[in-house]
Amino acid sequence: MNFLAIKPGHITNLAGNDASPRAIHVFDRDTIDAINSALAARRPLLVRGEPGIGKSQLARAAAKAWGRAFVQYVVDVRTESRDLLWHFDAVKRLADAQLSGSLYDDIEQAREALLVENYLHPRALWWAFNWTEAQEQAEKAGCPEPVDDDGGNPDNGCLVLIDEIDKGESDVPNGLLEALGAGTFTPEGRGVPVIATGVAPLVIITTNEERTLPDAFIRRCLVLNLSLPALPDKREKLLDLLEARGKAHFTSSNSKVRRRAAELLADDRLEAQQAHRSPLPGQAEYLDMLRAVQALHPDNAKKQIKTLDDVAAFTVRKHTGTEE
Repeated sequence: MNFLAIKPGHITNLAGNDASPRAIHVFDRDTIDAINSALAARRPLLVRGEPGIGKSQLARAAAKAWGRAFVQYVVDVRTESRDLLWHFDAVKRLADAQLSGSLYDDIEQAREALLVENYLHPRALWWAFNWTEAQEQAEKAGCPEPVDDDGGNPDNGCLVLIDEIDKGESDVPNGLLEALGAGTFTPEGRGVPVIATGVAPLVIITTNEERTLPDAFIRRCLVLNLSLPALPDKREKLLDLLEARGKAHFTSSNSKVRRRAAELLADDRLEAQQAHRSPLPGQAEYLDMLRAVQALHPDNAKKQIKTLDDVAAFTVRKHTGTEE
């Protein structure tokens, strides 16, 4: 079995674009062990933690470090369990049906063209179970392959990210586990089942804890809890962690700038914590501060430090009533 063979401190660089800057992920021992344990146990890995701590990025970084194809599905309030497997394009089928009289010479030809199977779009688990078959189905239905900016190879297996599963109803996690447990599912209108072949996929699931997940679902997952060091007891540990993450993301940044930004974040995080405001400012806000001051004052650490307080008003203090 091909495990994730990297050491703690391994840094993975992820592709970026104009809308989303280049990202960095630093692996720690717990994360590496959790991923390999989930693969060995053939169970999904449920990643819990506050927003902005890097749950989704972890999955993408693991796929790149592994060389696996990365397939993502973001759950929302309208998601049904079958949406993780396939999507039936009823709108296109209806439009084609309305045009069928002018497009086809006879009714049998029209019926053949309007078969439900011709309008099935492979979704995350279909691609993970059988990439070649999903490619054939995607070509038939006229839909694109998953976009993987980091160049993963499906021959090495797939890593599937089911993001923010707590936004969906209880049938979403239950349906996911049913398909994973059976290793097969049969899409609507298709007489032949999709069967998992080749390298077993790893499924990583994230939750922001907005909704309680079914106990039966949690029992059938391995769980990784991501959190920042607790305040006020572990303030120095939090500052050291943030500064190290800042250096990994912005290698040319000044250590005094990184430390001051970490102190501002820690102060505002403690204040929000004591006032019972959520979400707490965290790693994402810290990196936004560094990114902003570096862009505003390139190669000028003194100006960056002076600007940090102004930038923090917009990147960290996002709740009303936090102004002095």
